[in-house]
Amino acid sequence: MTHVEIQDAARDRAGGYKVDVSRGERIGRVSSEWFSRPADERYLSLSDLYAAVRGRTERSRTRTVESAAIRVEASRDDAERLSLMLPGSDAPIAPTHWSFGQLAGLVGAPAAYLRQLPAPLAGINLQYGLTSHRAEQVKTLEIEDGRVELRAVTGPDYGRIFDHELVAAVQRIAGNGTGDTRWKVPDVLDWSTGIYNPRVDITQDTTTLYASDRDVFLFLVDDLNPIEAGRLPDGSPDLYFRGFYCWNSEVGAKTLGMASFYLRAACQNRNLWGVEDFEEITIRHSKYAASRFAHEAAPALTRFANSSPLPFVNGIRAAREKIVARSDEDRSDFLRKRGFSKAETAKIIETVLAEEGRKPESVFDFVQGITAVARDKTQQDARLDLEARAKKLLDRAA
Repeated sequence: MTHVEIQDAARDRAGGYKVDVSRGERIGRVSSEWFSRPADERYLSLSDLYAAVRGRTERSRTRTVESAAIRVEASRDDAERLSLMLPGSDAPIAPTHWSFGQLAGLVGAPAAYLRQLPAPLAGINLQYGLTSHRAEQVKTLEIEDGRVELRAVTGPDYGRIFDHELVAAVQRIAGNGTGDTRWKVPDVLDWSTGIYNPRVDITQDTTTLYASDRDVFLFLVDDLNPIEAGRLPDGSPDLYFRGFYCWNSEVGAKTLGMASFYLRAACQNRNLWGVEDFEEITIRHSKYAASRFAHEAAPALTRFANSSPLPFVNGIRAAREKIVARSDEDRSDFLRKRGFSKAETAKIIETVLAEEGRKPESVFDFVQGITAVARDKTQQDARLDLEARAKKLLDRAA
């Protein structure tokens, strides 16, 4: 058996494989998306997702106007409805919930308060803000879908990366995201057996391909090709597979970003378990964002997708082989010299002893102990700090 691709002998009869999720980090970002997405924001393939986000781009247009030239109108037939007249438009445009908030923020008005007012009164306040506020150029994103809606109001230098551009970049490495390439929607961990089964049907409940009127989010894995990076205390292989997720908002709700990592399993509610080598990049929608996406983000995704796992495997192996402590004094000194408190030092050593059946000796032992302690931290800053320090140790060993 090689250290790169696990042999079929390691798989159980159902086609899954045993994993140890007590190690590494737990990442909850995908789970948060999974919990929050209604049925109409879930897609079963990248082609369906692309068609949806590309279609709205084709129905949209963007232009730059003077903020002071925007006219606010309250509907006489609907006391709860506002519309906008933009320069050069013959018909009123309805703001979405998101773009109304952006417009209110432009003039420094509290959007939540304006939404509570009757439309005529909200319109008067918003119009006053637009006409009395220092005139600025704003970039609008409008869409026609039965009626014309204003999807976004941003600054004139907003560097829009359309959601379909990100999906297209993922399609170039992942095809349809359903198993026609190495990259696919992940399957699930069976908690009762500890077996991760990579061959489960993609349904509305299991999909990790999402899009709303504000954003797009995708999570894919290469879980049919697990990687062995050392052995567990019982002698069985310590298995990982590659994964990445990425996100974008063409209306300014969030940055564009992507994260790549190695993980041991994804469970049914889409928590990521046993994560190692987590890397993240983000791109703000500034003036040159589209160029940065083309020259940095998309190529980085392709490089990760096509890269060999050997550097990761060799790094884990080096950390396992680098013995740094053989006595209790060595263990305490190793951690205290790296900024861990006396209480943290004791907790890390106790955690390794409880989970591994022995006290830490190698760099990898200490890294696993630190990340295990981090998982129990309720404060995000404290957890992220410990995880960053663990990664630093691992990188130095590699």
